[in-house]
Amino acid sequence: MKNKKFKIEKIAVLIVIVLITFGCSKDSENAVDTTVSTVVKVNSDNFILAGLAEPISIVSKTLSNGTTVDCYKIVSKGTPTDHAMGPWCPTNISDGADAGGIWLKDGNVYDVDGAFIKNLATFFSDPTWMMYKSSTGEVIKTKTQAECQAAANPSVGPEYKNFCVECLPSYVANLTQTYYLPVSPVKLTNSIQFGMGPQSSGPSLRGIAFNGVRFDAPAPVSIILAAYTLAPFDDAGGHINLGAGYHYHAANGKSKEIAQTDGHAPMIGYAIDGHGLYARLDTKGAESTDLDECRGHSDAIRGYHYHVDKAGANNFINCLKGAYVN
Repeated sequence: MKNKKFKIEKIAVLIVIVLITFGCSKDSENAVDTTVSTVVKVNSDNFILAGLAEPISIVSKTLSNGTTVDCYKIVSKGTPTDHAMGPWCPTNISDGADAGGIWLKDGNVYDVDGAFIKNLATFFSDPTWMMYKSSTGEVIKTKTQAECQAAANPSVGPEYKNFCVECLPSYVANLTQTYYLPVSPVKLTNSIQFGMGPQSSGPSLRGIAFNGVRFDAPAPVSIILAAYTLAPFDDAGGHINLGAGYHYHAANGKSKEIAQTDGHAPMIGYAIDGHGLYARLDTKGAESTDLDECRGHSDAIRGYHYHVDKAGANNFINCLKGAYVN
C-alpha cells in the first residue's frame, strides 16, 4: 500500500515538474523585452489613403504573446497608387528591358527582356526551357484569368510547361486585404520564426508598404521552376496571384519612402509586428553591420526596427522580434 502511494505521489511530482517546465518555456518564449528604452508607435498618417479601402481604425486584438492591445485595422486595396504595376512578361524575344520585369537568382536581379527569355536554357543550364515560338519569336505566356489561375497553381499541369505567367491587375480589382498592426510594438526577448505552411505557427506575411501592398514571404521559386514556368516580378519587385493580389518579393525603391534626417536608410513600411521597416542601405550606400538574426537593431530615434534584405535575395527579414496579431 505504501509503495502504491509512493508511486502516485512520484507521478504527481513529475506531472507538476513537466507543467512547470513547459509553462516556463512558453512564458520565456513570449516574454516582453523590458530593456527597450525607445518605443516608436506606428504612425497611421504614413499610409497613402488612396491605397486603402476604408479609413484606418483602432480595434482591440490579442497578440501572439497573449496580450490584448490596441491595433490599427488597415484594409488595403492591394494596388499601389505611387507607382505603376507591370510589365512582367515581354511579348517577343526582340523586346528590350522596358517590355518585361525582373527575375531574382542567387542574390542578383536580372531583367526579363526578350534576350533573357531566349536564353533561358543557358541561364538555367537545362535544354528543356523553350518559352517562345521559334518561327516568330513570340513569347509564350498566359493571356486570360483562367490561364493565370491554372499556371500559378502549385500543381500546375504539363499543358503550361514553358509558360511565362502574367496575372493582370484587372483580375484582382475587387480584392481587399485586412491587416492589424499593434499601435505600440511589443518587442519580445526571443525571435519568432516565420511559417511557410498551413501547419506553421508563425506568420508568413512580413509587413506592409505605405501604399498598402504587402511585403510577402519568399516566392516559391523551386516550385515555379520545377514546372518550367516563370512568374517574373515587375521593376518594383511585385507580381500578382489571385489569392494575395499584387504583392512584393523585393524592395526596389519604387514605393513610398520616408527619408531620415540623419542619413539613415529611408523607411519603407512596417513589419507585421508594428516595428519599422527600412531600406537596406543608408544615404552613403552602406549596410548596417550590427543587425541581429532577424535583420533588426535599435537606435534612439527609431527604436527597434528592421532593414530589408537585398532585392535579389527573395527575402525581406528573417524573423520577427515583436508580437503580432495571429
